[in-house]
Amino acid sequence: MDGYKHIETCIGRYIAGEYSRAIEAGIGGNPGAAQILAGERKLLLATDIRPMPVPDGIPFAVDDVFEPDLSRYKGADVIYAIRPAVEMVPPLIALAEKAGCDLLVYHLGFETYGDGGERIDCGVLLHRYYRHQNPSKSVD
Repeated sequence: MDGYKHIETCIGRYIAGEYSRAIEAGIGGNPGAAQILAGERKLLLATDIRPMPVPDGIPFAVDDVFEPDLSRYKGADVIYAIRPAVEMVPPLIALAEKAGCDLLVYHLGFETYGDGGERIDCGVLLHRYYRHQNPSKSVD
C-alpha cells in the first residue's frame, strides 16, 4: 500500500471507529482520512489555511489554527492533524481545549511535541495531546 494512503487509511479507520464528529485541521493535498470519515458520515469539516480543491463530499473551510474561528469546531468530538508542522501543535491543543474535544496528531517521521502525549498505535503512531473529559462523549 502506498505510504500516504496507508497512513491516512489507518488514521481514518481509527477515528471512524472511536469518534462520531471529526474535524481535520490542515487537510493539504492528502484527503484520504477525510474521505473515509466523510463516507462514514463522521466528518464535520476539513480546514486548511488557504483555499484548495477537495474531493466531493468533504465539507471544507479556510481556517487558521493560530487564529481559529471557534464556531467552526462546535460539536466536534475530535480534531485531528496529519503531518502538521510541530509549531502548530500548541495552538491545536488550545483549540481542542476550547472546543471541548480530543486532539490527535500524526507526526512526520519521529517528530513529537513535548512528552509526545498519549501514544496510540492504530497501524501508525498517533499522539493524543489533549483528551477532553466528558462522559457523554463516545471516547473511552
